[in-house]
Amino acid sequence: MAPTEAVEIREFLPGDQEAFRRLNEEWIVRYFAPEKKDVEALSKPRETILDCGGRILFAVRDGAAIGCSALVATARGEFEVAKMAVTESAQGLGIGRRLLQATIKAARIAGATRLLLETNGVLTPAIRLYESVGFRHVPADRRKASLYARSDVQMELIL
Repeated sequence: MAPTEAVEIREFLPGDQEAFRRLNEEWIVRYFAPEKKDVEALSKPRETILDCGGRILFAVRDGAAIGCSALVATARGEFEVAKMAVTESAQGLGIGRRLLQATIKAARIAGATRLLLETNGVLTPAIRLYESVGFRHVPADRRKASLYARSDVQMELIL
């Protein structure tokens, strides 16, 4: 069985908060430092994402969460793809791609016409993944101020 065949993509369930925090802190701490917005979202995903019209998806293998992604409602018909993470030991197996594709599908089902995301230029593999599914860089003259100090790349996908 291929590594991704054993992976289930599913919605956030009660008890998933710790996995959501762990998966995201893993990459944030490796490359940056947690920021106020990270702490809020990771400590209260139900209040900051789910209860506001967003969704959180998990990639699960053998009962363990190995990846996650969030859709944060930002405006009518618009979501931010946020808090996307795949644990280091599962990277390079196509799990991030499956998770991102499921996230885009969930956004379409929710009626989204546009997806946004923010990232950092040092996260080259993530940027390549986003580009490969159709995200394009937002031109400098259309970028909005970010709530994250680490954000230096903004991308969008028109659905």
